[in-house]
Amino acid sequence: MDKPKILFIVTLPPPVHGAAMMGQYIHQSKLINSSFLCNYINLQTSKKLTETGKGFFAKFLTILALYQKVLSMLIKNSYDLCYMSITANGPGFYKDLGIVIILKLFRKDIVYHFQNKGVSKSKGWLNNKLYRFTFRNTRSILLSPFLYSDIESYVSEKNVFYCPNAGTDVAKGYSIDLMKQKRNTKSPCKLVFLSNMIEQKGVLVLLEACSILKIDNAVFECHFVGGWADVSENDFNKKVTELELQSVVFAHGPKYDDEKLEFLETSDIFVFPTFYHYEAFPLVTLEAMQHGLPIISTPEGGIREIIIEGETGFLVPQQNAKKLADKIKILIDSPDLRISMGIAARNRFEEEFTLDKFESRMTNILNRVINSN
Repeated sequence: MDKPKILFIVTLPPPVHGAAMMGQYIHQSKLINSSFLCNYINLQTSKKLTETGKGFFAKFLTILALYQKVLSMLIKNSYDLCYMSITANGPGFYKDLGIVIILKLFRKDIVYHFQNKGVSKSKGWLNNKLYRFTFRNTRSILLSPFLYSDIESYVSEKNVFYCPNAGTDVAKGYSIDLMKQKRNTKSPCKLVFLSNMIEQKGVLVLLEACSILKIDNAVFECHFVGGWADVSENDFNKKVTELELQSVVFAHGPKYDDEKLEFLETSDIFVFPTFYHYEAFPLVTLEAMQHGLPIISTPEGGIREIIIEGETGFLVPQQNAKKLADKIKILIDSPDLRISMGIAARNRFEEEFTLDKFESRMTNILNRVINSN
C-alpha cells in the first residue's frame, strides 16, 4: 500500500520561536518522514523576531511568492492531507487565510496546528465570518485541552486533537545525579528568567518580586537572559536602580547554545511570570524541566498542563508580585524542596514531553485524520 502523501505548510527558523522550532522538529522527524510521503513549504515571511506579525504590506511580494509556491505544489501533486501551522489572529492570520482559500479551492482535506492562541480575542462580524469559513470541514490540533476554549465557538471538540509540544534533546546527557551536583543548595539561591525581554512575559513583575524579596532579606540572585524587546536595556536598568536591586539582579542579553545551557544547568529556580495573551505552550518551560528546575509561572494558556501545582512547581496569579515573591521565598528557604521538585519536573518531562513522544503522537494524529477522511 502506498504511503499517504502530506503537504506540510510549516513555520521554520529563522527567527527562532516556539512555532518555528516545532516546525523544524516535524521537518527533521525520521518517524514522520518515513511514515508519509512529505513535501514542505516554509510559511515564514520574517527573518527577525521583531518583524513577526508586522509589515503585511511590506512583505507583499514575499507573501505572493508563498501563495505561488502553494499553488504550484497543489497543481503538481495529489495530497491525502494538507497540514498547516496556522496563526490564530492578526496580520499573520490574514496572510495564512490566502493559503486556506487556495487549499479549499483545490478541495483539500486540511488539519490546522495551532502553536499560539487568540481566535477568541478577534472580534467583529468580518472576523467571525472569516473564522467560520476557515474552520468549516477541517480538523485542528491544539497543544492542550486548556486551549480548546479559544476555538470552541467555531470547532466541535470531536474535530480537535491534542499534541503537546516537545523540548529539545540538548539535555539528553544531563542526568539527575549531574543535576544534583550542579545545583547550589547553599546561598545565594539563583533564579533565572529565560525569554525575550517583553513586559507581558513578566519582566517588570519579577523585578517587583525581587524588590519584595530583598526587603525581606532573602539571599538570592536573579538572572535575566533574553533579547531586548519592548523592555529596553535602558528601561530595565532604570527600574533596577529605582528598586535598588543592582547587587542581586543581572541582565545578560540573549544567550544561545552552550551559554544558554550554562544558565539552565547552574540555576536553582526557573521563574516565568507571563501574562502574554498569546502564550500557549512555552518551550522554555520544557527546557527548564529537562534541566531539573522547579518552575514558578502563571496559569496562562497550556502552562496549567505543564506544571503540576506543588509537585513540579507553583502557579501564581498573573501580575501579582507579592504572590510571586511568596512562592519564590518558599523555594529559596527550602533547598531540599527545590531539588525534589526539580527531579519531579525532569521525570514529568521524560514521561510526557520528549521528541519521541511528540513524533509518535503527531504520526498517530495524522494517520487518524487521513483514515477518517
